[in-house]
Amino acid sequence: MELTLPPKVTDRAFARLAEIGASAEGKALRIAVEGGGCSGFQYEIKLDTVAEDDLKLEGAGEVVVVDSVSLPFLANAVIDFTEELIGARFVIDNPNATSSCGCGTSFSM
Repeated sequence: MELTLPPKVTDRAFARLAEIGASAEGKALRIAVEGGGCSGFQYEIKLDTVAEDDLKLEGAGEVVVVDSVSLPFLANAVIDFTEELIGARFVIDNPNATSSCGCGTSFSM
Protein backbone atom coordinates (compact mmCIF):
# COMPACT_ATOMS: atom_id res chain seq x y z
CA MET A 1 0.00 0.00 0.00
CA GLU A 2 1.34 3.40 -1.01
CA LEU A 3 1.82 5.99 1.70
CA THR A 4 -0.49 9.00 1.31
CA LEU A 5 1.41 12.25 1.59
CA PRO A 6 0.25 15.85 1.33
CA PRO A 7 1.04 17.63 -1.94
CA LYS A 8 4.51 19.07 -2.45
CA VAL A 9 5.23 22.57 -3.74
CA THR A 10 8.32 23.12 -5.88
CA ASP A 11 10.85 25.86 -5.20
CA ARG A 12 9.89 27.34 -8.59
CA ALA A 13 6.24 27.70 -7.49
CA PHE A 14 7.24 29.35 -4.19
CA ALA A 15 9.62 31.66 -6.10
CA ARG A 16 6.81 32.76 -8.44
CA LEU A 17 4.56 33.51 -5.45
CA ALA A 18 7.37 35.62 -4.00
CA GLU A 19 7.74 37.46 -7.35
CA ILE A 20 4.07 38.43 -7.37
CA GLY A 21 4.22 39.39 -3.68
CA ALA A 22 1.42 37.12 -2.46
CA SER A 23 2.41 37.05 1.21
CA ALA A 24 3.11 40.79 1.21
CA GLU A 25 -0.60 41.19 0.38
CA GLY A 26 -1.58 38.70 3.11
CA LYS A 27 -2.54 36.11 0.50
CA ALA A 28 -1.75 32.46 -0.12
CA LEU A 29 -2.08 30.38 -3.28
CA ARG A 30 -5.20 28.24 -2.85
CA ILE A 31 -5.34 24.91 -4.67
CA ALA A 32 -8.84 23.41 -4.61
CA VAL A 33 -10.61 20.57 -6.38
CA GLU A 34 -14.18 21.08 -7.53
CA GLY A 35 -16.69 18.96 -9.40
CA GLY A 36 -17.04 19.89 -13.07
CA GLY A 37 -14.77 20.35 -16.03
CA CYS A 38 -14.61 18.11 -19.06
CA SER A 39 -13.12 15.19 -17.10
CA GLY A 40 -15.23 15.23 -13.90
CA PHE A 41 -13.09 17.33 -11.54
CA GLN A 42 -11.29 20.59 -12.05
CA TYR A 43 -8.62 22.55 -10.22
CA GLU A 44 -9.29 26.00 -8.87
CA ILE A 45 -6.08 27.96 -8.39
CA LYS A 46 -6.32 31.46 -6.96
CA LEU A 47 -4.85 33.88 -4.43
CA ASP A 48 -6.90 33.74 -1.26
CA THR A 49 -6.77 34.19 2.50
CA VAL A 50 -5.92 31.25 4.75
CA ALA A 51 -8.87 29.49 6.42
CA GLU A 52 -8.72 27.71 9.78
CA ASP A 53 -9.00 24.15 8.39
CA ASP A 54 -6.51 24.65 5.53
CA LEU A 55 -3.35 22.61 5.16
CA LYS A 56 -0.54 25.18 4.93
CA LEU A 57 2.53 24.40 2.82
CA GLU A 58 5.22 27.02 3.40
CA GLY A 59 8.44 27.96 1.63
CA ALA A 60 10.45 31.06 0.70
CA GLY A 61 8.19 33.12 2.98
CA GLU A 62 5.15 32.16 0.89
CA VAL A 63 2.17 29.92 1.61
CA VAL A 64 0.15 27.45 -0.47
CA VAL A 65 -3.10 26.20 1.08
CA VAL A 66 -5.36 23.22 0.42
CA ASP A 67 -8.79 22.86 2.04
CA SER A 68 -9.68 19.65 3.87
CA VAL A 69 -12.21 18.55 1.21
CA SER A 70 -9.70 18.88 -1.65
CA LEU A 71 -6.79 17.30 0.24
CA PRO A 72 -7.60 13.61 -0.52
CA PHE A 73 -7.73 14.42 -4.25
CA LEU A 74 -4.25 15.99 -4.07
CA ALA A 75 -2.41 13.31 -2.07
CA ASN A 76 1.16 12.91 -3.36
CA ALA A 77 0.62 15.63 -6.00
CA VAL A 78 3.26 18.19 -7.01
CA ILE A 79 2.36 21.86 -7.42
CA ASP A 80 4.72 23.61 -9.82
CA PHE A 81 5.03 26.76 -11.93
CA THR A 82 5.83 26.53 -15.62
CA GLU A 83 6.58 29.01 -18.37
CA GLU A 84 5.78 27.84 -21.89
CA LEU A 85 5.03 29.44 -25.24
CA ILE A 86 1.30 29.38 -24.42
CA GLY A 87 1.88 31.23 -21.17
CA ALA A 88 3.06 30.94 -17.59
CA ARG A 89 0.90 29.13 -15.03
CA PHE A 90 0.77 27.03 -11.92
CA VAL A 91 0.42 23.34 -12.79
CA ILE A 92 -0.42 20.24 -10.77
CA ASP A 93 1.14 16.84 -11.39
CA ASN A 94 -1.45 14.59 -9.75
CA PRO A 95 -0.71 10.84 -9.54
CA ASN A 96 -4.35 10.23 -8.50
CA ALA A 97 -5.74 11.43 -11.83
CA THR A 98 -6.53 8.56 -14.19
CA SER A 99 -7.03 10.94 -17.11
CA SER A 100 -6.99 14.66 -17.74
CA CYS A 101 -8.04 17.10 -20.41
CA GLY A 102 -5.64 18.76 -22.81
CA CYS A 103 -5.43 21.99 -20.82
CA GLY A 104 -4.51 20.17 -17.59
CA THR A 105 -7.09 21.92 -15.42
CA SER A 106 -9.61 19.08 -15.48
CA PHE A 107 -9.12 15.44 -14.47
CA SER A 108 -10.87 12.22 -13.47
CA MET A 109 -10.10 9.63 -10.82
